[in-house]
Amino acid sequence: MASIFKSKISPSTLNYLILITVIVAAGISQGLLLPVLSIFLEQQGVSPGLNGLNAAALYVGSFAMTLVAERLLGALGFKKLIVGGLILVMLPLILFPYFPDIKIWFVLRLIVGIGDSALHYAAQLWVLLVTTPEKRGRYISLYGMSYGLGFSIGPLGIKLLGYGDAVPFLVLFAGMAAVLILVLMKLPDTKPEKAEHAQLPERRFRRSFAWAWYALLPALLYGYMEAGMNSNFPVYGLRIGYDTNQIATLLPFIGIGGLFLQLPLGMLSDRYGRKKILMTAGIGGGLAFMLVPLAGTNFWLTLVLLLVAGGLVGSFFSLGLAYAADILPKVLLPAANVVASFHFTIGSMVGPNLGGQLINWVSPGSMFVMLGCMYFIFGVTGILFRRKREVEFVLK
Repeated sequence: MASIFKSKISPSTLNYLILITVIVAAGISQGLLLPVLSIFLEQQGVSPGLNGLNAAALYVGSFAMTLVAERLLGALGFKKLIVGGLILVMLPLILFPYFPDIKIWFVLRLIVGIGDSALHYAAQLWVLLVTTPEKRGRYISLYGMSYGLGFSIGPLGIKLLGYGDAVPFLVLFAGMAAVLILVLMKLPDTKPEKAEHAQLPERRFRRSFAWAWYALLPALLYGYMEAGMNSNFPVYGLRIGYDTNQIATLLPFIGIGGLFLQLPLGMLSDRYGRKKILMTAGIGGGLAFMLVPLAGTNFWLTLVLLLVAGGLVGSFFSLGLAYAADILPKVLLPAANVVASFHFTIGSMVGPNLGGQLINWVSPGSMFVMLGCMYFIFGVTGILFRRKREVEFVLK
């Protein structure tokens, strides 16, 4: 495979493991911050709608970074962008517990969102660019598994609240500081090579979506699911009668399901095609989500349904990116990655807000019905998508 970096870099095991470590840390921060802060606000009497709106601030910051991520990566390179992202995520962690004001939290979440988006964009693009098509499914699935691992560990931080409101944040800060030191010491400093005869950004984004819309929509659904579940499930649980320990135990099983099925689904997509796997997982995951309200306060049935649903849709973001890499020429991959990040951010902003409003105005279980319908419709819609022929990519 032709090198696409200014300085030739082999995708060594060490570099890949460092990127995996970064993504685990990012997953932990997401998995911890959303439910812990949502619980704080619910206990303060903040409405689910306003709670969801405050949670969406993180994704407003992520959206802002998405607009400039491609240019920043070209100017700073992979390592500097990841380092900057880690620092921006870390600093608010030591401020959240000491400034329990909803307005201040909104600003702090904006900063976390900017940092999280920066490190995600750099890390996932690096992985995509150094993997070959025949192994892309399993490598990007391992990447997704790493995020899922962190995402599953994060909510367990709720249990640390018994030692003090600041303890979960300080533990997370210490862990991310260790990751930052590892990145600074071991990760090589590289930049993506600029493509010759580059198109205007607007045209590249438009063409990326036009040619690979079905591969880029999973990021929207994954963002909606992840942010909505982490922000709204604690409220849903409290409303139907679960206590905080039960919520802390149940919530990670969405990510745990993804850990179990991420790699198998990635390998199946290498063998049978990513579109077929995305369609099947979307339909199955959607049905599982729609069944959750019927479980009521049956703890074990809810656990199984979350495990199945999370397992089937937990690979959506990574498989969608892998499918886009299969479909598009490499020159459009950075733009496609921006579009996917944009979709993820939009879904993440809509998820907590729409879910909160549904809980408030319809019923607690309606958030699962809406989520399940979205995945089911996506799966069925796959019959409409047809991959462009290679010759069409060269047309002006």
